[in-house]
Amino acid sequence: MSDNRLPSPFMVTMMVGALWGLAEAALGVGLRSCASSISGSVMTAVALFFLSTAWVLSRRIISLVWLLLIVSVMKIFDAWLLSLPIRHGAVANPIFAFWTEGLAFLVILGITKTTLIEKIGGRALFGGLSALVSVNLFPLVKYATGIPACVVPGTSYPLSLYYAPVAIALSFITVPLGFGLARRVLAAAATPNALLQSKAFRHLASPATLALCLLLIVLLHGGR
Repeated sequence: MSDNRLPSPFMVTMMVGALWGLAEAALGVGLRSCASSISGSVMTAVALFFLSTAWVLSRRIISLVWLLLIVSVMKIFDAWLLSLPIRHGAVANPIFAFWTEGLAFLVILGITKTTLIEKIGGRALFGGLSALVSVNLFPLVKYATGIPACVVPGTSYPLSLYYAPVAIALSFITVPLGFGLARRVLAAAATPNALLQSKAFRHLASPATLALCLLLIVLLHGGR
């Protein structure tokens, strides 16, 4: 990343985390109990989109940790607006999911050759493998939060495993999209631009994005 044209990795990650938090709130609006059918699988693919975007923009593991902290806090804020306790299946379990998705992303990143993700097919495979690891880790949630994973009605089979093919198939798409978006941002930043080079943008863009996303979440739950 060009340090003199984009905000710091910390600030860029804040922006990505704010957008992820907003997306999570929008996708889960009104969800007060277990994930509904494929909703959790869709959210897994969305999470990997934002993780891959943040990774390409920062190339720092600590940035991904910061990203996960931001989206976790935004989930708690979302729960507060819905008058839900943190130890609730619609709050604690999604937060656990964020961290398993982040862990899965890093595990696959650690065993993947750099040359593989230079190609779009390799990025798609990277996304599918990350989703596969993530959905298999999620049933462990009951040991972390004390709240069992949602299951297919009438069975004891976790939804995350039942709809794993959906998460994997969508992640074949969302991860390459995340890589592509981040590279476009970096390419734009490499072009002389008065706005990107201004101190105001570097210092205010990310906090402003976070504030706007929090406001949108409030409006999203207006009247609830």
